[in-house]
Amino acid sequence: MSIQIRKIEEKDNQELADLIRVIFREFKIDKPGTVYTDPTTDYLSEVFKKEGSVYWLAEEDGVLLGGCGIYPTDGLPESCVELVKFYLSAASRGKGIGKMLMQKSIESAQHFGYNKVYLESFPELSTAIGMYENAGFKKLESPLGNSGHFACNVWMLLIL
Repeated sequence: MSIQIRKIEEKDNQELADLIRVIFREFKIDKPGTVYTDPTTDYLSEVFKKEGSVYWLAEEDGVLLGGCGIYPTDGLPESCVELVKFYLSAASRGKGIGKMLMQKSIESAQHFGYNKVYLESFPELSTAIGMYENAGFKKLESPLGNSGHFACNVWMLLIL
């Protein structure tokens, strides 16, 4: 298995948006107030041109397996960044690829000088939540920042 981790490019936008929406349907979280209906999902390469952000893709033999990034979401506390858009195709789960993407994103957060990483999720994504907890993320009682994803009801924070 030869997995490449690379930054998002414009040519990835449609394939990534399609993958994200397939995953949201798979977990039955394809509803308003999520990335599923967020118009930025269709042009993520543009979104991640913002300073202090980066989005990493995993691919194997030219096939997109998933992605994960960090983004300085409006309203977050100083020196805090959000771990965002962390998705893996069903066939790539359980192989350590998600952990590789998450670690690359956390390293990027440190590189940019952030000392906290925040994320939002759903109880339906229990495997991912377990991975976050293993990485040191702790659950919060309420959301931070203004992601606009009001349907999310799991909030976590990692102190770097």
